[in-house]
Amino acid sequence: MPKLILVTRDGTETAVEARAGYSVMEVIRDNGFDELLALCGGCCSCATCHVHVDEAWLERLPPRGADEDDLLDSSDHKQPNSRLSCQLLFAPALDGMRVTIAPED
Repeated sequence: MPKLILVTRDGTETAVEARAGYSVMEVIRDNGFDELLALCGGCCSCATCHVHVDEAWLERLPPRGADEDDLLDSSDHKQPNSRLSCQLLFAPALDGMRVTIAPED
């Protein structure tokens, strides 16, 4: 099964199983990581699933949508590699992608 490499806020790096067709947010949540709040449940309306994607993977992802970009603007921790994990659909081509949970706002 494909893997997602997850770095938590304390710097712990863990490889977790990732099911194709699930959002990165769902993969993180379903693997028991509570620090990614995802309060809206994946509706792209809260930005509590903010992650920083390893720059080597950015070109493999679709660009940010306007709503995603607007929500990320509300974060003090927005970076060029910031994404909402609910907007990233995991696929086998993303096996090994590394994301870091952004600091909480």
